[in-house]
Amino acid sequence: MSREFFGTDGIRGRANEPPMTAEMALKVAMATAKVLRTRREGSPTDRVVIGKDTRLSCYMLEQAMTAGFLSMGMNVILTGPVPTPGVAMLTRSLRCDLGVMISASHNPFQDNGIKLFGSDGYKLDDEIELEIEAALKGDLNEDLALPADLGKATRFDDAIGRYAESVKRALPRGSTLEGLKVVVDCAHGAAYKVAPQVLWELEAEVISIGVQPNGRNINDGYGATSTGRLQEAVVDNEADIGIALDGDADRLIMVDETGTKIDGDQLMAALALSMHEKDELEGPALVTTVMSNLGLERLLKSKGIDLIRTSVGDRYVMEAMRADGYNLGGEQSGHIILSDLNTTGDGLQAAIRVCSTLKESGHKASEALKLFEPLPQILRNVEYDPKTLKGTQPMEKQEIKDAIEKATADFANDGRVLVRPSGTEPLIRVMAEGDDQSKVETIVGDLCAVIEKAVC
Repeated sequence: MSREFFGTDGIRGRANEPPMTAEMALKVAMATAKVLRTRREGSPTDRVVIGKDTRLSCYMLEQAMTAGFLSMGMNVILTGPVPTPGVAMLTRSLRCDLGVMISASHNPFQDNGIKLFGSDGYKLDDEIELEIEAALKGDLNEDLALPADLGKATRFDDAIGRYAESVKRALPRGSTLEGLKVVVDCAHGAAYKVAPQVLWELEAEVISIGVQPNGRNINDGYGATSTGRLQEAVVDNEADIGIALDGDADRLIMVDETGTKIDGDQLMAALALSMHEKDELEGPALVTTVMSNLGLERLLKSKGIDLIRTSVGDRYVMEAMRADGYNLGGEQSGHIILSDLNTTGDGLQAAIRVCSTLKESGHKASEALKLFEPLPQILRNVEYDPKTLKGTQPMEKQEIKDAIEKATADFANDGRVLVRPSGTEPLIRVMAEGDDQSKVETIVGDLCAVIEKAVC
């Protein structure tokens, strides 16, 4: 069965337009409750925790999903704005059957999304999501609860406090960040209160930006995908390090003392080497995606650490980590998973661990967190209108397959090519990297030209 609504990170779209409408949110809640009930062999499901970021549309979707779960007999716990990893943690801590995060992560405020977590705090697997999609197409009214069995909704006021205590486990008791001057950019998102608070509690000197959400400014010129203001603030305040989170705080990008951006590959390299030196890195291996730079792979190999690649999406990184017992993984884009601490990527927790590694090194961030020279890498997006393809998948077109095969052969052992459809947008992502910059540019340009002709 093919996916219609779920992408690589839940359901996502423009707010108040299909599929991200109040009606759809209501139905997703009802369908999810129905699937959970079926999987529990008819016994009634109990509790679901619902978190959200700071988007204006979260109010609408939160109320719609609440109504859907209540109508099916589930009790709902509402947290208010809280980071995505906080929802994963609270799902386990409050012993809920399900966790829901309403967020479109790094997207602008006009977009929103729904992420679902199982009772174990892990994102629901593909099989369950497909069952939910199937249930969405059936008659959900058949499973409505009787009047006496309707659920109740409760506001949980200590969600941020509970999450703050959890996230501080990234540092052992007795360790602090004293002596570090930190600028944190919360993207006017879900971590706007908790990130500055936690860093202050850990004794860092904290300067905060992106902490005045108004419902419409999330990720707007701030956060992990727009680091210009953070880079300026780090230099202007002579800070040691800058921390950029995205709208739901599951993604991390950092900035060194010179204002230079440090991507997820460099951060994962620093964590992997530090954990390996302390004999804390299981494997020893780092699990990452096909997008991570070859320079990272070569560095780790030289240190005796394996690099294991997965499909794009932190859920697939987590699946590989769970399958083989690895405890460090992530994505170049900044999702970093410390599975000894949480069941999903946590930008704040990873930032605390990186800051600790920086402090232990005794070096400046520009030295301690730049551990390899990335190979030239180019990523371009080709936008298309799905309607023009009339149901055909872009990657099924023979001319695109032939172009990818030719590009791969042209690189031989000097680089690699990756062409994939986005899981959340109508885009074909074209990436190539190699030792020769001009060759990379030529190959990406040729691939994009073929794809544009085939899908546009």
